[in-house]
Amino acid sequence: MQSKAKTVDEYLSTLPDERVEIITALRKEIKKNLPKGFEETMQYGMISYVVPHKLYPAGYHCKPEDALPFMSIASQKNHIAVYHMAVYERVLHDWFLKEWKKSSDKKLDMGKSCIRFKNPDDVPVKLFGALASKMKPKEWIEIYEKTIKR
Repeated sequence: MQSKAKTVDEYLSTLPDERVEIITALRKEIKKNLPKGFEETMQYGMISYVVPHKLYPAGYHCKPEDALPFMSIASQKNHIAVYHMAVYERVLHDWFLKEWKKSSDKKLDMGKSCIRFKNPDDVPVKLFGALASKMKPKEWIEIYEKTIKR
């Protein structure tokens, strides 16, 4: 379910009570750890952290008027979703899998840059804060540009 909210506060106000707490905790942890240069916004109906046009004027190749997406969090119909556009980059992916095994005994439900949680209590908030801290905007731009040129 894609939200029509224009602001993060509006998005949060539309969530069911049982989802507000986990989305708020994820947001706080990501913002605390995200390197300088990324900006929080609403993009594609989710709370998103993007490389703004002032740092990357080309924008997202699929829709250049949009800032380059990096990480998003959302309350979907049947799960909590954390999207990380660079999570499949080899070194980061290996780090994430190793840390996942340390932080959770649950099976990882991950695909297409999306990590899904049916139970909000299973979300390893601190791990996502650490994941957010692992890449600066310039590094993400370099990886992104290599990827779209393939």
